[in-house]
Amino acid sequence: MANSDTAEPTRRDFLYIATGAMGVIGAGAVVWPFIDQMNPDAAALALASIEVDVSSVQEGQSITVQWRGKPVFIRYRTASEIEQAKEVEVSSLPDPLARNANLPADAPATDENRGAEGQEPWLIQVGICTHLGCVPIGDAGEFGGWFCPCHGSHYDTAGRIRKGPAPENLLIPPYEFVSDGTIRVG
Repeated sequence: MANSDTAEPTRRDFLYIATGAMGVIGAGAVVWPFIDQMNPDAAALALASIEVDVSSVQEGQSITVQWRGKPVFIRYRTASEIEQAKEVEVSSLPDPLARNANLPADAPATDENRGAEGQEPWLIQVGICTHLGCVPIGDAGEFGGWFCPCHGSHYDTAGRIRKGPAPENLLIPPYEFVSDGTIRVG
């Protein structure tokens, strides 16, 4: 005589398993729309990066574009603006860090680290004052760069804070030159 310690599955066991599986599938079907709605919509994904044609921008000119709902200043600096920025001793700056998304967080705020390698005349930065979020005015202020009219922050020709309440330099977004006349921001 064989002694059997395991019971044969019954029809009731099958119904319990089938009901549990359908419950899990039903719960997943109910929860999925709530999880899916947290993903960015198509409009947000479309703004994740933009390409800007800068071929018509002349030396000494700036343009402003929108990226992720923020103004981005693109300036084609003159040789004198670049030299003026290079002459500044980084240790004398209120914020000695580059704030460049393409560099390590502790990179120094030299003029070379604020611009793109090989494209030094171009300065691309988020046009929002780091104090309270106002939009600075270009070609203004004591240092010939940007001036925030809200609370008086002065930025130099490399977008570095030089005077005023702003705690950080203007931020440099991630960008790259796709061609000589096209920049991809984001």
